Amino acid sequence: MPTTEHPRRIRSFVRRKSRTTPAQQRALQTLLPKYGLDPEQGLFDFAAIFGREGRRTLEIGFGNGETLLALARAHPDEDFLGVEVHRPGVGRLLLALEAEKLGNLRIVCADALEVLGRCVADASLDAVLIFFPDPWPKKRHHKRRLLQPEFAALLARKLKPGGRLHLATDWPDYAEHILAVLSASSDFTNLAGDGGYTPRPEERSFTKFESRGLKLGHAVHDLIFLRR
Repeated sequence: MPTTEHPRRIRSFVRRKSRTTPAQQRALQTLLPKYGLDPEQGLFDFAAIFGREGRRTLEIGFGNGETLLALARAHPDEDFLGVEVHRPGVGRLLLALEAEKLGNLRIVCADALEVLGRCVADASLDAVLIFFPDPWPKKRHHKRRLLQPEFAALLARKLKPGGRLHLATDWPDYAEHILAVLSASSDFTNLAGDGGYTPRPEERSFTKFESRGLKLGHAVHDLIFLRR
């Protein structure tokens, strides 16, 4: 039972009951040991994991992995880490990694907060990507939104000075919430200027979540902040 000294943490996600295909299940069993990292091992040694010192990008909540796969393919000289809790998406990305024999991408199937707190050294990331996080649209659920002041401070610690935090959402009130949280932080500077949104960068791949939002008539907002 949680106590006042150790309260139960409010999670920003629920585990969707999506069907895992037989191929995805086999990938989780046979390929996750090859391409996955275990958060139980503690602090990740990225230089040892990737066999080099290079630019490092972390994507939180990568869904089916479209963005990470495209980035890893386009930038073989850079290294990528994806964190996702939903196993079907992890299995799908594992299958794609094996098919393309990409060695510059690793996956963690775990809660991003736990991974950042336990496994990622301070000032070790060049970029963090968070695309279309759960908007928790009902007001009573806003406390579950991932982007809160405490989480912004955690991201700032993990980013190198000058590192980039790139977010995208198709929920206008969540975009306003993110803008307010990061604008109030002394750790970040808005690339678009105070109160502004960034035009969609060409390098950001379309995902199924973005396509779904556009079909519903939602406007997509990109926000890019730099670590001071």
